[in-house]
Amino acid sequence: MLQQRVLTALLLAPLAILLILLPPTWLFAPLVAVAFLAALWEWTRLSGLRDRNVRSGLLVIGALLFAVIWQLRDSALWPALLGAGTVWWGVACLWLRHFTYAAAPTAESRNIKLLAGVFTVFPAWVALLAIHRSEPHGHWWTLLALALVWAADIGAYFSGRFLGRRKLAPTISPNKTWAGVYGALAAGVAVVLAGGWLLGVRGGQLFGLALLAVVAVGASIVGDLLESLFKRHAQVKDSGTLFPGHGGLLDRLDSVFAALPVFALGMLILGL
Repeated sequence: MLQQRVLTALLLAPLAILLILLPPTWLFAPLVAVAFLAALWEWTRLSGLRDRNVRSGLLVIGALLFAVIWQLRDSALWPALLGAGTVWWGVACLWLRHFTYAAAPTAESRNIKLLAGVFTVFPAWVALLAIHRSEPHGHWWTLLALALVWAADIGAYFSGRFLGRRKLAPTISPNKTWAGVYGALAAGVAVVLAGGWLLGVRGGQLFGLALLAVVAVGASIVGDLLESLFKRHAQVKDSGTLFPGHGGLLDRLDSVFAALPVFALGMLILGL
């Protein structure tokens, strides 16, 4: 499984980096929207919605919402969505604490999870584009924001595998450990400090960036756990089978969805 995960990552990483660095934001936006809609498709299934026609209709509505949000990119809507997305992951912590909430396969549980998908996907899309279109190094900041999540994931995997003893949330995700959390934090902060330094951040801003990395990594872990909780509720191992060894697209983006609004809002606060 590890070999399969590594091979898949090696194939996908260059494509992802080129997708981030080369296109202008107006082209980057719809490309990312397609990926996010595909993840939203998996989210609707995990939520308990089985009717493919209804799920397709929701994706059409989602695409229209992306278009409207893009047209309002210079309005107060974007900072508001960043704030809403950040607050949402604080609420998600409470859901993880009361993990049986909305577990029953009822229409009410399904609708609650679908609403959670709105607060998960759309603020993350806004965050990614807000970072990408920022000046003067928006493309590189976007790569750094995603590299933070990738590094945290790698650090969590190896530190959890070799040092993990104490479980983080055994009822939700038995394989996650506190050692994995510490490894994720160390790797994420190291990558952000190095990237921030290369992008010309110094002094107090660099210290603030390190603190932001800690919060963003924490959010990424919450995002990962929330998707694990939904999979527990749905009694499935992965959200899909798109990537060998990695599961579905949502399995790859759950942490990204959570970290991006936090990172983008933190950049605004720090003046980066």
